[in-house]
Amino acid sequence: MTFLDTAGLYNNYEAIALALKQRPELVVATKTYDYTADGLVASLERALSALGRDYVDIYLLHEQESAQTIRGHWEAIEQLLVARAAGRVRAIGLSTHHVAGVRAMLDFPELDVVHPIINREGIGIADGSIDEMLGAVRAVHAAGVGVYAMKALGGGHLAGEAAEALRFVADLRYVDSIAVGAGTVEEIAYNAALLSGERLPAPPPVHGKRLQVADWCRGCGLCVARCPHQALELVGGKAAVRPERCVLCAYCAPVCPDFCLKVF
Repeated sequence: MTFLDTAGLYNNYEAIALALKQRPELVVATKTYDYTADGLVASLERALSALGRDYVDIYLLHEQESAQTIRGHWEAIEQLLVARAAGRVRAIGLSTHHVAGVRAMLDFPELDVVHPIINREGIGIADGSIDEMLGAVRAVHAAGVGVYAMKALGGGHLAGEAAEALRFVADLRYVDSIAVGAGTVEEIAYNAALLSGERLPAPPPVHGKRLQVADWCRGCGLCVARCPHQALELVGGKAAVRPERCVLCAYCAPVCPDFCLKVF
């Protein structure tokens, strides 16, 4: 492991700074929702100060949906271009849950890196199938864009088949790296062994994990209708889980338009 993915919103720069003191060669990617010049500058300064570095390897605009949203954030991108020219950021780009967001990279040669959802079930892709996402990723990678995948385990929904899910993404020649979420030391050790081709330890247990609903759920009800076990209901305008009924089958995850349903 030589690469850490984070974001200002994750509030863990200080912890990463401790790791960098022991492993200064680590590549760090971070992200921001800022769309103004002043906001971007403030976010970048905070990242540099908290990480204890004078540069960030990769700086992304978080959750861009299309060429239109990229244009709407252009003021921030202009500041990233200035920071890259000054050596304070080494590469810039965007993260996205959208096929259209990946395809938009072809319209903006100023951007270096894209961080899209890629998993074998297409869980979390907001506007298309996994085949459409892979087609878009292939195209931008062929154009020279760096690609590192997110949600290889589908937000935890594929944790019970982690080996197969991780190998699916790792075997894609047009994906340069993978940001894999983990909640325990055992999960980190397992992921590292699998991706480096080492002998695998016993798979980390999935018991104890449960389906959780993110705060930004807007109560569309699609997950409630999709669940075959009646483990979801609408409460107070948002989806809520009935844990005694949930079997972590992941049938609900692909229909959520905002990727609110995660297992951890």
